[in-house]
Amino acid sequence: MTAASDVVVMPLAALEAHRLDETWPWADDNRDVIAAHWHRLTGANPALFNGRVLIRRRQTLAEGRLSLGYVETDYASFIAFRDFGFPDPSSGNSFALAALRSSDDAFILGRMADHTANPGKVYFPAGTPDPDDVLADGTVDLAGSVLRELEEETGIRGDEVEATDRWVATFAGARTALMREVRAPLPADAIRARVRRFLARETRPELSDICLVRTPADIDAEAMPPFMQAYLRFALG
Repeated sequence: MTAASDVVVMPLAALEAHRLDETWPWADDNRDVIAAHWHRLTGANPALFNGRVLIRRRQTLAEGRLSLGYVETDYASFIAFRDFGFPDPSSGNSFALAALRSSDDAFILGRMADHTANPGKVYFPAGTPDPDDVLADGTVDLAGSVLRELEEETGIRGDEVEATDRWVATFAGARTALMREVRAPLPADAIRARVRRFLARETRPELSDICLVRTPADIDAEAMPPFMQAYLRFALG
């Protein structure tokens, strides 16, 4: 597992992402193993859904410009790839997160609910890109994905925040987490209270609670993935 100290954090000058007209050989070659793993997972957690997602097949970085190429696959293949330790070195998981910050400069993070694939983990609103994020010209709209995930997980709409064009990438082995800075015009306590009310109304919320990070002392090394820890230390100076 990648440690937080091994994560590379880099502000980006530009970010572009496209869907590739290709298949994913690793998934095709390991279909039986993937199916068996999915059967075990859904036996323990029937709430898991085998929808369609995008897996990263190409990643290039030059002079602060990050370019990503994705192919479509099923969630069962993606989760097996993750759980098996990313055995295909030609592929990876590149996903976008809403780095939500309050008017009093606290970061707002969510704790994943027990029925999700990452129970108890704490990070920004995020999701694996999926075909709904692909525009007509083949562009993968990661900026739009951020706002969609923010609303789905917290109830906060895109028109209620200032979604900037500032991106910071964290490179953690096969994971590339892409943080889009999003500013809310309310103090942290008010945002947390509002989101908790939203979660209480949901039948099956993705989050179980909201966590605030104001200083490095608030970073939870047990619940926060290394890429989150590294980004927060970078952003908090």
